[in-house]
Amino acid sequence: MKLLNSIRTLFRGKRAFIWMILAGLMAGIAFILADKKAINYTSTDAYCVSCHVHPVADESWKLSSHHDNKPGVIVHCVECHLPPEGHGMLLAKAIHGAKDVYGFYFMDSVKYNFKAKRKLDLAKKFIYTESCTKCHQNLFPKTLTTEGENAHLSYLASKTEVSCLNCHLNVGHYDPNNKHEHNTNFANSVAQNTQVYTEPTTVTTFASFTEKIPGTSVSFDMVAIPAGKFLMGSPKNEPLRKPDEDPRHPVKISRFFMAKIEVSWDEYLEFFRATSSQGRKEIDDNPNVDAISGPTPPWGAPDQGWGKGTRPAITMTWKAADVYCKWLSKVTGKKYRLPTEAEWEYAARGGTQTPYFFAGDPKKFTSEGFFKKIFGPDTTTINSYVIYKVNSASQTLEPSAVKANPFGLKNMSGNVYEFCSDFYSPKAYYDYKKLIVDPKGPKKGQEHVIRGGSYKSDAKDVRSAARDFTKTKAWLVTDPQMPKSVWWYSDCSDIGFRVVCEADETIQSDKK
Repeated sequence: MKLLNSIRTLFRGKRAFIWMILAGLMAGIAFILADKKAINYTSTDAYCVSCHVHPVADESWKLSSHHDNKPGVIVHCVECHLPPEGHGMLLAKAIHGAKDVYGFYFMDSVKYNFKAKRKLDLAKKFIYTESCTKCHQNLFPKTLTTEGENAHLSYLASKTEVSCLNCHLNVGHYDPNNKHEHNTNFANSVAQNTQVYTEPTTVTTFASFTEKIPGTSVSFDMVAIPAGKFLMGSPKNEPLRKPDEDPRHPVKISRFFMAKIEVSWDEYLEFFRATSSQGRKEIDDNPNVDAISGPTPPWGAPDQGWGKGTRPAITMTWKAADVYCKWLSKVTGKKYRLPTEAEWEYAARGGTQTPYFFAGDPKKFTSEGFFKKIFGPDTTTINSYVIYKVNSASQTLEPSAVKANPFGLKNMSGNVYEFCSDFYSPKAYYDYKKLIVDPKGPKKGQEHVIRGGSYKSDAKDVRSAARDFTKTKAWLVTDPQMPKSVWWYSDCSDIGFRVVCEADETIQSDKK
């Protein structure tokens, strides 16, 4: 009773008010100290590694310039993966922490695609530019190269579209396959077989054939695509269609040959070796020379470290693909070129008029939408024909991974976008009022049509009618050269092409 009376006396009147304030302050201080201690503890490298169990994170960090450097300075996990104080650090820590806890307890780490998480698109979500510039305050040190100065000037001029990661993706986690420098040894990996072709394939009938590139051991299959009519574009009731697929219109296509697969690295590197000049600069490209003038050495690894061989060649510009066709025409004596947009869609459909050349509903195949993200899309059919976002593991795959379309062509949908010869216009189809024969698109424009979607694409963007276009400026953001390269895109890893060959009038029909 005495104790109870003492407490009542203590908290009576003004004295009670003072004690309440003191108690609150003490509780607040205790909370802050505990909170600060918790923040510090959960921000240590050891704590990060205990949760992030993927095998390469800790090892690649210790090999990187953020750990293994001359001054011996160690840049810790949270110094890159959280913004600094005053830039939303606590909120970011709470959000990332909640995701990490969920993943640690409810997801199978074996199923994580660690390679994809190290790609630029995903890495940007976990690295903060404010954290980079907090340490790297001088963007123009004396040791900076001319290319580095150009790149940093570009960064300062366009902060909204460029982050430090665009050029320095691997400084925190070392990757030996990705270096931001001229790759003068890029073509040295071309496989050399014992058989070297001396003559191209002779074509006398309109039938599929295997082309041989003279002076090399490389050959590729060409498929005879018969003449025909089809409705180009998508009907208004096609799910997930886009406005630039309007209006649907009849088109007549003449016969032609089309490559069974996208131009492979084996094929493209023969062109690179035959036409490139290791010492030539971009500005030295001279259209008046008699010989075919090919690409300069690329920056970094255009194959992204995935391998070459029969995988599709990627990251070349539209100009480079066009020059490749001219070179191929010269060495084979045939008329190779990029397909028109109409030829591409006609070949992709393979005689069908449905959203895909196989059965299926885009609404069931798409990964977009709240419930699809939880339960996943229907993949039972599309996985057999298309390399896209769901099954690609965020990289290109070899042609053997999919089945062919009704014409016998592989990867017309997915794997990599493919260049067309047409300039792009969202209103291009409005110029076609009646049946049109072999349309070639607008007479002028800034960008070119690309078709087919890629390994990054959602199912809605690999439909036969889906259209897209090159984005030259955006795809050359991190090229440090001045002027920018006309041969290689520095910031696009899912673009490639396939060739068509015109069927000469002297070629006889294969029908007897």
